[in-house]
Amino acid sequence: MTSSRRADGPLTIALVDDYDVVLMGVARILDQYRDRVVIAEIDTNQPLHDTVDVVLYDSFAQPESDHEEIGVLVRNPAARKVVVYTWNFHPDLVASAREQGADGYLSKALPAAEFVAALEAVHAGQVVVSDPPRRAGSVTGLDWPGRHEGITDREAEILALITQGKSNAEVAALTYLSPNTVKSYIRSLYRKIGVESRTQAVLWGVAHGFTPDHHRIDHWRGGP
Repeated sequence: MTSSRRADGPLTIALVDDYDVVLMGVARILDQYRDRVVIAEIDTNQPLHDTVDVVLYDSFAQPESDHEEIGVLVRNPAARKVVVYTWNFHPDLVASAREQGADGYLSKALPAAEFVAALEAVHAGQVVVSDPPRRAGSVTGLDWPGRHEGITDREAEILALITQGKSNAEVAALTYLSPNTVKSYIRSLYRKIGVESRTQAVLWGVAHGFTPDHHRIDHWRGGP
C-alpha cells in the first residue's frame, strides 16, 4: 500500500478517545507527516462544525466496553470516514466494527509510514483491515496511561476497566480474555503499582489518569 501527497492537500483528521495521554501519543505519530495529514481536532468536547476526512477512534479501553461508540461516529455527518485504531483484533470486535460501518480497523503495531498510508487508502475509498498484531512492541510515539510506570498497553486497558468499576468477569467478557488471563494481568499490575487490593488499585488508577472523560464521545451524538 503506497500513497503520495494528495493534489488537494493533506487529509484532515479528528482524533477521538477518552484519554488525553492516548490522544497526544497518536498526535505525535501523525505530526511527522503533517504534509499528508493535518489534525483538525483532538476531541475538545465541543460540537464539531467542520467536516473531516477521517475520524480516527483510538480504542483504548473503549470498543470492548461500549460497542455503540463506533456507530455514533459513523452516523455523524461530520465524519466522512471512520477508522478504529487498536491492539485488540478479536474476530468479533473486527466484525462488529465493520457491521457498524467502520471503514478501517488498524493495528497499533503498524509502522508510522504504513499507518499514514492506510489512512490515505481509506480516504480513497478502500476498506483497510490490518493483520492482527503480534504484540512485539509499540509504535514510536504511542502512549497510554501508566506506560511510564512500566505498565503494558494491555495491562493499562484492564486497569482502566477496573477503575471504571468493572468486575473480573466483566473485564474478561469485554476484552475477550479468559478469567485466568485477566487475573494474571491483575496480579502483574498489583506488583508494578505497589498495591495489594482492588480498592487500592482503583485509587491508584484515579490518581494516574485512568478515569475516562466520556464527554469526548458525547458531543458527536447529536451531529455537527
